Amino acid sequence: MKVIFSLIIVFVLLFLFSQKVFGQKRYTTFDIEAPQLNVTKKIWVYLPLGYEKSSESYPVIYMHDAQNLFDAKTSYAGEWKVDETLDSLKLKVIVIGIEHGNDKRLEELTPFKHEEYGGGNSDAYLDFIVSTLKPQVDLKYRTKTKAKHTTIFGSSLGGLVSFYAVLKYPKVFGNAGVFSPSFWFTKDIFDYAKKAKKSKAKLYFLCGDSESEDMVSDMEQMTKIIYENRSDCNHLTKEVIIKEGRHNEKMWSEQFGEAVMWLLK
Repeated sequence: MKVIFSLIIVFVLLFLFSQKVFGQKRYTTFDIEAPQLNVTKKIWVYLPLGYEKSSESYPVIYMHDAQNLFDAKTSYAGEWKVDETLDSLKLKVIVIGIEHGNDKRLEELTPFKHEEYGGGNSDAYLDFIVSTLKPQVDLKYRTKTKAKHTTIFGSSLGGLVSFYAVLKYPKVFGNAGVFSPSFWFTKDIFDYAKKAKKSKAKLYFLCGDSESEDMVSDMEQMTKIIYENRSDCNHLTKEVIIKEGRHNEKMWSEQFGEAVMWLLK
């Protein structure tokens, strides 16, 4: 009986230890002033496994809606599991998550105004990332600073602003993850893409066929514009449509790892 009781105690302790280890937070946070937006932004940081013991420099992914990336408790409808995914894949990359501005989210993540919903303040939001946040990140962490090592990534309105960013700042962002992009918000984004200089960025487009009536057709229209603008380097664009995929964190989290591996390859 004593042996059995001892074994039970051991298993309980092992279970509690494993829960503690696997439940550890793999991110830190810091606050930074965003004068372009007249706010203080909370930033979430993921560092790759082994970062503290190495002297390497790493590529960086800037992601929107940080509340939804790492922690289910702060997410709106489930988390992306960014840290768990990158740990499991052993990818050597730093992730900088930028918290959205709650009631200001729509303004921050839209490059053009909608006649009904307003918005259109992402130039200021992106200026914050490029002029204020990125210099601090490059100073504080061991980063590879060139555009080819810098990715911007998001979904929904975050997908829209990520695509806009990679066209507006080609010398800063060399890659973009564009999940379920809200191209419906304004057709001005299509005109902007047509007039933009030929992009050399890697672009990973993804959406589900069960999101909305126009999601797939809008994304295909945009990728067609991209293909026409750079016919000699179409290998830099990937388009993925998930069967029965819906507009939610579940789909985005499941597809995140594959997208990052392709973008970093």
